[in-house]
Amino acid sequence: MDYDFSFFLVAATFVTGAVWGGYVLWLKRHPVPEGPAHKEPLLVEYARSFFPIVLIVMLLRSFLVEPFRIPSGSMMPTLLIGDFILVNKFTYGIRLPVLNTKIVEMGEPQRGDIVVFRFPKDPTVDYIKRVIGLPGDKIGYYNKQLYVNGKSIGQTSLGTYDGVGQGASMSGAELLSEDLEGLKHDILIRHGQPTVQGEFTVPEGSYFVMGDNRDNSNDSRYWGVVPEANLVGKAFFIWMSWDFENGGIGFSRLGTVLNSGR
Repeated sequence: MDYDFSFFLVAATFVTGAVWGGYVLWLKRHPVPEGPAHKEPLLVEYARSFFPIVLIVMLLRSFLVEPFRIPSGSMMPTLLIGDFILVNKFTYGIRLPVLNTKIVEMGEPQRGDIVVFRFPKDPTVDYIKRVIGLPGDKIGYYNKQLYVNGKSIGQTSLGTYDGVGQGASMSGAELLSEDLEGLKHDILIRHGQPTVQGEFTVPEGSYFVMGDNRDNSNDSRYWGVVPEANLVGKAFFIWMSWDFENGGIGFSRLGTVLNSGR
């Protein structure tokens, strides 16, 4: 069990609900006269006020959508440092909060989906990457070229990338459009920068993920695959973008729908 924000949200819901509900039951057994003389204990008053709020937040965050902030440049140019995204929590099945046990099957990740998952090496940390390999796939990566089941993935150069704000360090990288079997998305490549190479077979029940910023991403090439049980949800929308090194709010990015799957 991970003692993260979800745990404390569930705990707050349980505690406020128990305090308020317990007081209501106590009143049924020990009636008090109605009127201004009767005043709820302060703890009960707070519990009654906060319980509906934390309950709604918990239900929305656990089963519908959850907000995340992009802390690094591993998904540039698709996602920039400071982007605030929404993640669909039920696309890949409904899970119980905290326990992360799937209770309803809904669907499975598709190649190209941008997914948030609990990092296999430290499940208390959330990562975001793009799904490249599905169960049973053979993924190859040689000389900065991606191969899926022996087929090279098409790349078209779009010129030199001009980074801004917190992403300015990626200026000079090559910007390419990659055609991931029908799903086109942009990636960044740093020529001359060494990277891990080899072929990887994706086991059943797992997914091979990579960042769009290919030479600046800690992904499956380095630490392995993402088990299905670690999936949190599918990223689908940028609702805010804030980069203090680039003037604050990035208005042009607000409302961007992420083309993360077919």
